[in-house]
Amino acid sequence: MKSTLIDVHTHIYPPAYLRLLRSRKQVPYLLDLPNHEGDEDSTHSDSPSPRLIILPSDNDQRIPPAKRGRPLDSGYSSVPEILEFMDVHGIGKSILSLANPWLDFLPASEGPKWALTINQELEEVCASSEGRLYTFGALPLSAPPPQICEAIQSLGGSPHVKGVIIGTSGLGQGLDDPALEEVYATLQQSQTLVFLHPHYGLPSTVYGPRAHESGHVLHLSLGFPLETTISFTRMYVSGVFDRFPRLKILIAHAGATIPFLAGRISSCIEHERLYHDMDGTRVGGPERSLQEVLTTNVWVDAVVYSASAVQAAADVVGRDRVLFGTDHPFFPPLKAGAEEWMSVKTNVQAVREAFEKAEVVDGILGGNATKLLDLP
Repeated sequence: MKSTLIDVHTHIYPPAYLRLLRSRKQVPYLLDLPNHEGDEDSTHSDSPSPRLIILPSDNDQRIPPAKRGRPLDSGYSSVPEILEFMDVHGIGKSILSLANPWLDFLPASEGPKWALTINQELEEVCASSEGRLYTFGALPLSAPPPQICEAIQSLGGSPHVKGVIIGTSGLGQGLDDPALEEVYATLQQSQTLVFLHPHYGLPSTVYGPRAHESGHVLHLSLGFPLETTISFTRMYVSGVFDRFPRLKILIAHAGATIPFLAGRISSCIEHERLYHDMDGTRVGGPERSLQEVLTTNVWVDAVVYSASAVQAAADVVGRDRVLFGTDHPFFPPLKAGAEEWMSVKTNVQAVREAFEKAEVVDGILGGNATKLLDLP
């Protein structure tokens, strides 16, 4: 790999978050396995990795405990292992973020203190990394909006925080919830980048009764991008970007299916009878065009594993608005002893194959992130 990569999409479960998950018995939680059960994913059969029960489907009692969820090995929390992963793949800097489901599941009274603790841990990790690690802060989205705003403002004093990560649920009613207006106002005023990341997928019924036979395939490949697409489109049609025209959104997984469906979304808006009076004059709906929003408010990562897909995303949002990512520590090699991750190699190859100009490739692999996040 010739270019020094900047990875804007890499996750970590810091110690406080692991303690939180281990204290729970409901999804999400950590399932510690008895030694005798073993774990084919662990390097030590007498000390199996705990299982991260992250989706409701992971809690299926038909699945043996050692097969539920995913093994949460040290790579999810070990900073030395993250740095080693970066060295192997030529990654110069990474932006860490708490992985889903973040703090959405906490009671309102507990969210702020956990957000403070976790964000302090992340800042300390980054401060000791000699300029290689930065972070997107976590927000207590189960708390009242004024406390969420306080959390956003508190991150301003953390030199390694480059934005915040949120899911699609918001306060529980989605990101078009009027109760979020105060939060959006604070994000815009502080020019805090929002990393929008999926978790909830689609209703489990759409996957059918055999979903457990394919593990996370349907949820991750289809549920995640459709969840993201619906969430962002709800923001757009509800006028969030009209009221907050300087809001900055980084959308995970190459913008999900938004680049592919942008034209269809726009056409449906222009044909929606509720948005027009009897003579066809537009009287409702979003004021700014979707194309304008996508090219002024939106950035996307390049976690899409396909040259045609990353090119489509760049065609819609602009080549200077696509940023490289790995989604580490998810999707590790399944072959024992493999050092290079196919998930990383595929994304790098996709960018190189999609664009002929070296400056475009270099921008996506690092330059665009440097500019957006004001990295040294």
